[in-house]
Amino acid sequence: MIGRLNHVAIAVPDLDAAAAQYEHTLGATVGAPQDEPDHGVTVVFIDLPNTKIELLYPLGDDSPIRGFLDKNPSGGIHHMCFEVEDIIAARDRLKSEGARVLGSGEPKIGAHGKPVLFLHPKDFNGCLIELEQV
Repeated sequence: MIGRLNHVAIAVPDLDAAAAQYEHTLGATVGAPQDEPDHGVTVVFIDLPNTKIELLYPLGDDSPIRGFLDKNPSGGIHHMCFEVEDIIAARDRLKSEGARVLGSGEPKIGAHGKPVLFLHPKDFNGCLIELEQV
């Protein structure tokens, strides 16, 4: 059901410093910051030959990333995103298997302008999973 790994998201306490580290130290192609108010984050995408890294920084006081960084002040891996062809079919199959979809269960538009859903980390070995329709 899941397709390729779209990205690994890393919550960071300093977005500019993290982006600079990937660009200057590792020589990666780093995109511009983009605010995603519906998700409470500012993101920067780092393009790699086989996938992307998404740097996450809190946007606003209610950001879910703020709570993550409170528990992990140095930052860390926040989630993995996998591509799916049909997000509604994937959601329905996962729910029938007992997986919990976070929020209302209805897809939101993600940072790539495509529908996304998140799956409860307790159902996937402690890892928050994002599904993105391609």
